[in-house]
Amino acid sequence: METRMIISVLMSFAISVILCPIVIPFLKKLKFGQYVREEGPKEHLKKSGTPTMGGLIILASVVITSLFFVGKYPNVIPVLFMTLGFGLIGFLDDYIKVVMKRSLGLKPWQKLALQFVVTAVFAYYLINYTKVGTGMLVPFTGGFEDGIYLHIGWLFVPMLFFAVLGTVNGANFTDGLDGLASGVTVIIAVFFTVISIMTKSGIEPITGAVAGALLGFLLFNVYPARVFMGDTGSLALGGFVASTAYMMNMPIFILIVAFIYLLEVVSVIMQVTYFKATKGKRIFKMAPIHHHFELCGWSETRVVTVFTTITALLCLIAYLAL
Repeated sequence: METRMIISVLMSFAISVILCPIVIPFLKKLKFGQYVREEGPKEHLKKSGTPTMGGLIILASVVITSLFFVGKYPNVIPVLFMTLGFGLIGFLDDYIKVVMKRSLGLKPWQKLALQFVVTAVFAYYLINYTKVGTGMLVPFTGGFEDGIYLHIGWLFVPMLFFAVLGTVNGANFTDGLDGLASGVTVIIAVFFTVISIMTKSGIEPITGAVAGALLGFLLFNVYPARVFMGDTGSLALGGFVASTAYMMNMPIFILIVAFIYLLEVVSVIMQVTYFKATKGKRIFKMAPIHHHFELCGWSETRVVTVFTTITALLCLIAYLAL
């Protein structure tokens, strides 16, 4: 089992590394450049024009690798569906922004409606076609065998929607600095891979594939980035994290391992709410919160390093919680 997981990591990494030098020039040729908001940090204006939609590389690496294992690992299917489903929503958003030159991409209601549809299909499949069940392991209660599982009845589905959409949009907000979303998520993917092997959950081929794809992508995404993942990548990663957690009865653990996602989305909610309530005042210098730290004088690489380190430490804590 461990051998197959290693193969999935290496295979996905190789595909990602091979595709990046091919796809990046192609994106440049098509002028699929990143649009940088003028109201953002001024240092980011130089990023304008950097190829985006690099999430296609991540998706291709994960899908190709997962298809080699899906026959013997059927639990990969719902995770792959969520990763690809949200990735396609992100692709539509990116395409409208970059190709059709509509800076806001999909309208909010369109994006939310599509996210609801993908999540609804996942919820239906999870409940009716898997043996996962609706129990949610409570951290620090004894682990998978002796731990306490929270059962909330009919509230399970509304909570699933809330958790999935929150995680997906948290990942989307995290993708604001070179290597940030990639660095944070590769650690989460490694964590879930280790736990899947321990518990024989049968999803380690895709968790390993995501880890490998991100490691390859990071070679071109670290500062100064040669390519951005765009919403194609960030929404896909959010879908991956949320669905993986649910397939392992670990949605509560999202609050620990994906704390950075949570921090990013909560900072935006707080900023917008406070701004409207006070008619123009702000809690942070800029939201999402990674921009706040930039405007406080932190370098982009320092923010990425700190946030990634925090994620690594939190994954260790989550491991101890099992």
